[in-house]
Amino acid sequence: MKTLGYAAKHSYSRLRPLEFDRADPAANEVEIEVLFCGVCHSDIHQVKNEWGNTVYPCMPGHEITGRVTRTGAAVTRHKAGDIVGVGCMIDSCSHCHPCQEGDQNYCEGPNSWLATYNGPMVPKAKSPDGQNHYGSDNTYGGYSETVVVKEDFVLRIPPALDPAHAAPILCAGVTTYSPLKHWGVKAGDRVGIIGLGGLGHMAVKIARAMGAHVTVFTTHDAKQADAKALGADHVAMEGDKKALEGMKLSFDFILSTVPEKHDLTPFLPLLKRDRTLVLVGALEPMAPVNNQMVAMHRLSVAGSIIGNLADTQEVLDFCAQHGIGPDIQIIPIQEVNDAYNHIERGDVRFRYVIDMASLRHEKEAA
Repeated sequence: MKTLGYAAKHSYSRLRPLEFDRADPAANEVEIEVLFCGVCHSDIHQVKNEWGNTVYPCMPGHEITGRVTRTGAAVTRHKAGDIVGVGCMIDSCSHCHPCQEGDQNYCEGPNSWLATYNGPMVPKAKSPDGQNHYGSDNTYGGYSETVVVKEDFVLRIPPALDPAHAAPILCAGVTTYSPLKHWGVKAGDRVGIIGLGGLGHMAVKIARAMGAHVTVFTTHDAKQADAKALGADHVAMEGDKKALEGMKLSFDFILSTVPEKHDLTPFLPLLKRDRTLVLVGALEPMAPVNNQMVAMHRLSVAGSIIGNLADTQEVLDFCAQHGIGPDIQIIPIQEVNDAYNHIERGDVRFRYVIDMASLRHEKEAA
């Protein structure tokens, strides 16, 4: 079916309208009319090929909420009219150990997991049975009228969540919830959050809802009031050496949400013995940490990427139960290029969400 979306044709291109063919849903797939799509900082990295793996045209969007319009004959979990969500993945091999254990986001199959856009992650890779299950075509994301997704990778949006606010939870929410859960953050723990952007502000809200005492570390003085308003118990400037000195050996867990290279060394002395600092924002190579600091208190520096399907549904339900969600600014898709500029300058509070009705209006007016 002919579908309209916004895509970039090369690394220095603005996002512009692009018409393409979206396949009709197969027996186990769901067709979804996209209502809202969050704008993630990784969309910018991908459009600009900053990770070196972009396939063009690149049509971003992996924080999708929408309405089911059609279902394949074998679909049992969803029906027409349901409000649903799609996150960063639309498939995985389903056979490897991580997939069998429910960790699709760590799929070890020949293509890894299939990204909602800019996939397959390894084009033309073949599985042991000689079949190229993902094909060699690029995948197009949620900056479009419609998506078609395997039913197992479609999430239920709880009625208590507004679809516009639910959209960023499908990436920013689960990307922060998953490590907080995995490393066992519990009520009374002292948690540090480095950075207060799209990921960081959700981390503050989720950690607070878990009962943790939350400290935000930021380089922007203007964000101190924002952090407090979001529920942080304390705010510290990263360059305030005296303040950091007073926090030595006091944290049970630290989560770095900064989406670019940054120095982790100042935060290692803040962790208690046997505790962990986890990165979820930056995917590029980082400067090495001071291993003497790591060894002296048996610390761990770890990474985490998005979250599995169970965690994604769990964080949607968690946010609905606790009445929390991202702080968003809704924009028409025609303003997405300007939104990218604002995100790179750090002057969005805290997540842009595209109202996809603006795309349909553009199509009707053409």
